Amino acid sequence: MRRRARTAVGLFAATVIAALPACGGGSGGKDSRAATPGPPGTTVPATLPSTVPPVATTLPPVPTTTPTFAAAVAPVTTADLGASWHDGCPVGPDQLRRVTLSYWDFDGRPQTGALVVNVDAVDAIRAAFQKLFEQRFPIRRMDPIDKFTGSDDASMAADNTSAFNCRLAVAAGPPQWSVHSFGRAIDVNPVENPYVLGTDVLPPAGSAYVDRTTVRPGMAVTGGPLVEAFAAVGWPWGGRWSGSPDYQHFSANGS
Repeated sequence: MRRRARTAVGLFAATVIAALPACGGGSGGKDSRAATPGPPGTTVPATLPSTVPPVATTLPPVPTTTPTFAAAVAPVTTADLGASWHDGCPVGPDQLRRVTLSYWDFDGRPQTGALVVNVDAVDAIRAAFQKLFEQRFPIRRMDPIDKFTGSDDASMAADNTSAFNCRLAVAAGPPQWSVHSFGRAIDVNPVENPYVLGTDVLPPAGSAYVDRTTVRPGMAVTGGPLVEAFAAVGWPWGGRWSGSPDYQHFSANGS
């Protein structure tokens, strides 16, 4: 009898266990509970709505501004001029001004440079370089020549655009002051616009630009933005000199 009783109890327990829901397997867990039907007439979503708003996948556009031309004028001292000025020069520091200007480099980036010019040349220089900036004409660099210890050769080799430098003229003939000594001349992109003096090319790297038939960035050519910008302020171009064209050179008196 005891064996039969144990058998009956065992059958009853197996029946109860089989009727209980499985724990953690099959269709159990949170998802199965969320899908359990509610009271009649209601609909229960299969998944719970998120309470976190979706994150934007695109950022708002960054506002851009077009660089504008800027120029500033300041007096200079003997110390400011360094080796570009010395006693006996035809003008004194009080007759010169440092003009800080905006320009575009050869990579299409706006830059700021400086020129030292005569006080009576400030307006012409500012107007010419504003035109060049508006047309995005490229300039390699623009530093007062005292950064090159007053060496015209070193400044040209660096493709530096410069103005005042108290020195003698390069041309043949009796010694005379260059127009640069008065702060009324400027050399722009000397490598792209060399001075061809007989068989000499100044700077030597400008030899690649002696042939002016192929116009490349930074060159001064008839009808181009550089020549036109200085023509508009009344500064003739040395590139028109017969026999010894100075393509980099512009001056107030044409010499």
